[in-house]
Amino acid sequence: MKNKRVAFITQAAIIAAMYAALTLAQGALLPTTTTAAIQFRASEALNILALFTPAAIPGLTLGCIISNLQSIGQGLPLDMIFGSLATLGASVCLYLLRNVKIRSYPLLAMLMPAIWNGVIVGWEIETFFVDGSFNFGDFLFQGGCVALGELGVMLVLGTALYYIMIKRNLDKKLF
Repeated sequence: MKNKRVAFITQAAIIAAMYAALTLAQGALLPTTTTAAIQFRASEALNILALFTPAAIPGLTLGCIISNLQSIGQGLPLDMIFGSLATLGASVCLYLLRNVKIRSYPLLAMLMPAIWNGVIVGWEIETFFVDGSFNFGDFLFQGGCVALGELGVMLVLGTALYYIMIKRNLDKKLF
């Protein structure tokens, strides 16, 4: 596309639609795998798109907001806010760290979704969904569970998607 603004908006919209569609489809086929404390949300692998285009930042965030609209019906309205903020923070960090690589692999960037979601969603669970007062040890457990699922997605699916995009030059063809 000649117009960079139109290309940016189009890319962001497509990424948002892919993220939301994947999350909602997985939630329908495998209930609770996208909303539980230990979740394996396959759409989170799309976070790697922030390594290739800044349009992924609003795209992933909007996709997460749309996906988390279902959380409201499940009694988790705050997940739409906090989960989406975690995705925003993670995607910004992924983009900023895109050139920091260990043997051509962006390991530090790939850890960002686990760190952001572990801290923010772990805090959200411990603060709003656990009876009693905030307990730091429980927060570490909750955040660790969230981070573990996120880490699994990024290191397995995200890594596979990253190398497929590089090997087939999709990073240059699409963005």
